[in-house]
Amino acid sequence: MNLSKSDRKKFRIRNKVKQVSSNERFRLSVSRSAKNISAQIIDDSKKITLVSATSNTKEIKSKKINKKELSTIVAQQLAKKAKDLKITKVYFDRGIYKYHGRVKLLADELRKNGMEF
Repeated sequence: MNLSKSDRKKFRIRNKVKQVSSNERFRLSVSRSAKNISAQIIDDSKKITLVSATSNTKEIKSKKINKKELSTIVAQQLAKKAKDLKITKVYFDRGIYKYHGRVKLLADELRKNGMEF
């Protein structure tokens, strides 16, 4: 099976996160496109998504805001939902994306709102 360069990178990063993960911490996975960004907290032992937030909703799309502000809004929504479920510690899975730009803004905003990773 021949995988693309981005798929190999994604699997390499995700497997490193899964190796150090435990039952007390969940995985925070980030995905972005040219216009949107989304993040979700995943329980790998049960293989379910616990919390998710995305910029692809009606209430956010109706506002005219730039992509950097979208990252902070999504991070605030995700942190609020995670606090309701009493999730504070996660492992950050950036996927194939560099820890730079919108991904870094999302991570910084999550840290400001009480998440630890």
